Formats: sequence, structure tokens, C-alpha cells
Amino acid sequence: MGSVKNITKYKSVKSTVVTIGTFDGVHIGHRKIIERLVNTGKLEGLKSVILTFFPHPRMVLQKDSNIKLINTIDERRSILESVGLDYLLIKEFTKDFSRLTAEDFVKELLVEKLKAKKVIIGYDHRFGRNRNADIEDLRKYGDIYGFEVEEISAQDIDDVAVSSTKIRTALIEGDITKANAFLGYNFMLIGSVTKGKGLGRQLNYPTANINIAEDYKLIPKQGAYIVKAVISGATVYGMMNIGMNPTVNGEKQTIEVHFFNFDQNIYGEIIHIELLKRIRDEEKFESVNALKRQLNKDKEKALAFIANHHD
Repeated sequence: MGSVKNITKYKSVKSTVVTIGTFDGVHIGHRKIIERLVNTGKLEGLKSVILTFFPHPRMVLQKDSNIKLINTIDERRSILESVGLDYLLIKEFTKDFSRLTAEDFVKELLVEKLKAKKVIIGYDHRFGRNRNADIEDLRKYGDIYGFEVEEISAQDIDDVAVSSTKIRTALIEGDITKANAFLGYNFMLIGSVTKGKGLGRQLNYPTANINIAEDYKLIPKQGAYIVKAVISGATVYGMMNIGMNPTVNGEKQTIEVHFFNFDQNIYGEIIHIELLKRIRDEEKFESVNALKRQLNKDKEKALAFIANHHD
């Protein structure tokens, strides 16, 4: 898959089939559109292209927006690499771009830049300045500029009954099982391993502190989770705590992972953690020993889950 961060650098003489959207989560609802796109490209001899935007339009247009995204832009790119797409084009979303009229958007991007012969779009898609153009406008421009418009029907999309908003809600509520079912893959956190205060090692549960650089990445509800990661080519399981460490009067939220049967120095490495199941809420225990007893119970629960569910 070709991935182009700056659309001005995209050059192709080949005609394309295009879909447009944010695709946060690349969830099972998005997959229906993407499969249609890729299959159409193969059948009709067109290059399949997703045109997506970053930052998220709400980040730019609503200055008070604190929207958190399911995927970072790099995660989105990585997930889309597995779907057979020819090109992912990332258009920087700016205030100036948001003022582009619908016709200029079609003419400059879809027609002149992408050489679109077909545009596949969801039934409720809106575009152009103030999002004032809809699929009927797109069809009108298609007649003028020589491309076909294919609509993904309301029924096709609603059959899946999934949206990025529903997934965000599930993550905020800590329902990782529901979020993963909607996504069609395990929700992930990717970050660098940093040194913590060493409390985990004192408890005989050494942890890797995970620092996530992107402040727009959605962090699920605080609590304990069962997780897995691939480190040095090997799959390792563990348990992760997202929270404030109230038992030891923590002052800021941390993300800490204890990996089972693992003793490597991974400070400074970037690791990719998949969340499998939530065990419990974060609690304040009356003592460090009480916390350690709870960690022992968490480990038992996690190992039992892994024994029954690992792939």
C-alpha cells in the first residue's frame, strides 16, 4: 500500500476509485466500505484510494473540542495496510481547507489530483464548506466531471450498527470486550517504555511505564486490564493498570504493564500493547500489602483467561 502524508506529493496517471472519510477505528462498519472499494478497483482496473484527513476536523474547527481518537494516524495507516488498498492519502485538515467549496473540492482533489472514475460514499456523507453538499450534489458533479458515484445504502451500514462514537463510549466506560467486538481487532496502545518510581519491583511486580506521545489518543477507563504484546518477535502476556496509584498517593495518571515470565530491559523501546479484557476498577487499598494480595488475585484471573483464550 502506498501511504502519502502530504497529498501534494501524490502523482499518478492511473484512474482511481475513491472513498472519503476519517475512518477512526477502521471498525467493522468501515470494513464494508473498504471491501467494496478494493473489490471495485480490482474488477474495474482502477487504483483503490482512501482519502482521509488529519487532524480530525473537530480538532480544527471546534477549538474547545477535546475529542479523543480511537487510533493515532500511524495506527490507522498500519491497520489499513492489511486490507488490500492501493493508496492511503492523508490530507492535512486546516481552516483554509474547510472553506473550500464543494465543487472546488471535487474538481481540485477528486478529478484533477486523484483522476477519480468512481467515488464510493456512505448514504449520509456531507462535504464542502460548512458540510453543505450531499450525495445528490456529488452525483451532479459526477455528471459534469465524468465520474460515477456509488452509494453505500443506509441498510448496508446500519446492518452493522457500529460507529466510532459507540466504540469511544465503550472504551470510556471500560467495556473493552464490546469495543474489540466492534473494532474487529484488539484495541491498542502504542508508546515508549520509560522508568517509573520502581514501586512495582518492590511489590515483586516490575512494570513497564508506557508513555503515549499523542495527546489526542483515547485512553480507556482507569482500572486493571489483561494485555498482550509482541516483544523481540515473541508474544508476551501481562496485566496493565491505568490510573493514579491511589494506594501510594500517586499524583498523575500512569499506564503500567507487568509482563508475565518476562525479564528483558526494554527501556526506551516503542511497544504495541493490545487490550484483551478488563479485570476491575482501580482501588485504594489500606496498605501496600493489601495491594500486593490483590495483584496476586489479578494475576490468577489473568492467567486463567489467557489459558482459555490465547491464540
